Amino acid sequence: VQLQAYGGGLVLAGESLRLSCAATGRLFSSAIIHWFRQAPGKEREFVAAVRWGVRSTYYADFVKGRFTLSRDTAKNTVYLQINSLEPEDTAVYYCARGHVLYSPIYWGQGTLVTVSS
Repeated sequence: VQLQAYGGGLVLAGESLRLSCAATGRLFSSAIIHWFRQAPGKEREFVAAVRWGVRSTYYADFVKGRFTLSRDTAKNTVYLQINSLEPEDTAVYYCARGHVLYSPIYWGQGTLVTVSS
């Protein structure tokens, strides 16, 4: 199962984006789909995750209610809605899957989000 993240772009501070993570094959109920991000010059950090089978969600503390995960099982896609974007959210956003929370194994290509002030 391969993952592809898309939906990034250049936006102004305060605007919103919805990132998508599409899986090419079937996702088992035990799969955990993660979002990480890596800002220029910084280490990659955890953003959010969802357990595919039970829809439990997990968020990093910095999310502060601005990020929301959802999933569409028919489309094998996980969405990351980001509201009130800040310049500090500028990063490449990656989706990844695994079976251990915070430790995904398979990574997709990232999508770049650039927030201009």
